[in-house]
Amino acid sequence: MTDRAIHIHGPQKLQNALLAALLARETGARCLTGENFNRQSVSNGPAKAARDLVLLDCAGKDTDACLEALEAGYGNFSRGDHWVALFNVTPSPAFEKKALETGVRGFFYAEDSPEQLCKGVRAILAGELWVSRDILTTFFLENKKEGQIKKKADPKLTPRESEILALVSAGAGNEEIADKLCISPHTVKTHIYNIFKKINVPNRLQAALWAVKNL
Repeated sequence: MTDRAIHIHGPQKLQNALLAALLARETGARCLTGENFNRQSVSNGPAKAARDLVLLDCAGKDTDACLEALEAGYGNFSRGDHWVALFNVTPSPAFEKKALETGVRGFFYAEDSPEQLCKGVRAILAGELWVSRDILTTFFLENKKEGQIKKKADPKLTPRESEILALVSAGAGNEEIADKLCISPHTVKTHIYNIFKKINVPNRLQAALWAVKNL
């Protein structure tokens, strides 16, 4: 991942410097730290096939302040050049649902171990979500109830694609899906690419939302 960058934003300089050193060692990505979170604080170089990651520190902020920081700094960044995850989050299903709607890819809590944090960051850099299944289930059910997703034409998913999409909707990563279905992670990745293309979605979250309404 030497071509990837992780931008750590927050006021805790010592903690974030140590976090940057840990993530650089464990992921191989370049890790940068800064206090302000905005579009100008992350590099806007040539477009890359793989996105960088912004980690936003929520320590000491209430949920409203975290959401304001997200909106003020990046707006809806789910279609941007970077993915965003939050760390030092206080668990709150209502807040996490709103953050997911903005495009946040994952949440890390103060009690998470360094191993959990590194595993989650690697998952997000690989294009996966790092969100608890309880939060995902709540998010999907509420979106279904509110009718926020329009019914699409039948994309003619194969039985295997439907099976994989159901597992993606449950929050399973590629390795977990591969183990469960006794296929290779590469095959899972190919299936997911084909699924995204058929149902016209850009990421796992939107695919899972589609599945809730259509499967």
